[in-house]
Amino acid sequence: MKREKQIIESLLDGTGIVINGSNGYDLQIHNEDFYNRVLKEGSLGLGESYMEGWWDCERLDEFFHKIFVANLDKRVRGNWSILFGLALNYILNPGRKSRAFEIGRRHYDIGNDLYRAMLDKRLTYSCGYWKDAHNLNDAQEAKLDLICRKIGLKRGQRVFDIGSGWGSFIGYAAEKYGVDTVGVTVSREQKVLADKLYGNLSVKTYLQDYRDINEKFDHIVSVGMFEHVGHKNYRTFMKVVHNTLKDDGLFLLHTIGGDHSVGGTDPWIAKYIFPNGMLPSIQQIGKSIEGLFVMEDWHNFGADYDKTLMAWHKNFENNWDMIKSNYDEKFHRMWRYYLLACAGSFRARRTQLWQVVLSKRGVRGGYTKH
Repeated sequence: MKREKQIIESLLDGTGIVINGSNGYDLQIHNEDFYNRVLKEGSLGLGESYMEGWWDCERLDEFFHKIFVANLDKRVRGNWSILFGLALNYILNPGRKSRAFEIGRRHYDIGNDLYRAMLDKRLTYSCGYWKDAHNLNDAQEAKLDLICRKIGLKRGQRVFDIGSGWGSFIGYAAEKYGVDTVGVTVSREQKVLADKLYGNLSVKTYLQDYRDINEKFDHIVSVGMFEHVGHKNYRTFMKVVHNTLKDDGLFLLHTIGGDHSVGGTDPWIAKYIFPNGMLPSIQQIGKSIEGLFVMEDWHNFGADYDKTLMAWHKNFENNWDMIKSNYDEKFHRMWRYYLLACAGSFRARRTQLWQVVLSKRGVRGGYTKH
């Protein structure tokens, strides 16, 4: 065990992180088997051992920020079973239609009480826009309005949201811009609540896979859903959008993105948070739209996701006592780990948040945001 600890300490050398140190980002080890487990299982062992209480860290967000800045995750490779699992994502197709509803069951259907405790008042489960905002509600409304302005939304138009969640965008667009909106989700719980929240507006939410839509819309948006599509389906996704969008319409894609092309995701994230998910790269998005769309605008405000995740974490912890009867302490630690690890990644600028505006034929005279 002494040797394994020394290896971990040498890996952490240069990050500023000290085992059992006094800083908030230092690891506090409660089980000496931690070292061997992490060396054998990589990120999966790191996350699972945290969930099981083998170690703690007062500032998990800063711990991960330092890890990502130092590129420590690239220096440590997981065992063969983990690498094999990632390789399978290239061969198989986790985002295929037959598995489309799995993410709904395993992530979005785990309890509307959880998301109501964590998110803003509109239940917007994607990055807020903090440029002129001072709190989560304002940041999310600013993001929703930014999308409406980017697609030039006008009263009486018809808008489609692929992955509409609890209806935050379609509800906002119908309420503030007087448009008819349609959304699709693969989560039963999301549809039930969206119907309840926006039943008095011109809003429809379908429990449906995006590949089954067969209508025409003035504009289309997809906010925080493309991360579930999978690289083997990017071209199919874009063809669906192309076929569904009117010739003079705009499509806005709001997605987390990665700095390099991958075929899978982190093993711990895949197992516990987002099954079948992965982050697209610029290259992969570019290839998927080739011959279908003109890229009018590409906006990166990934640093805002750090603020959004920290606000979600604050809400989650502050409201834990209200919802903990429906979850156990292992879930509590898992969810905290998820939110703060992601915050650290965005803080280190290892992951990005993109809004991409696309047109079918190019905007005459050039695109301008309204």
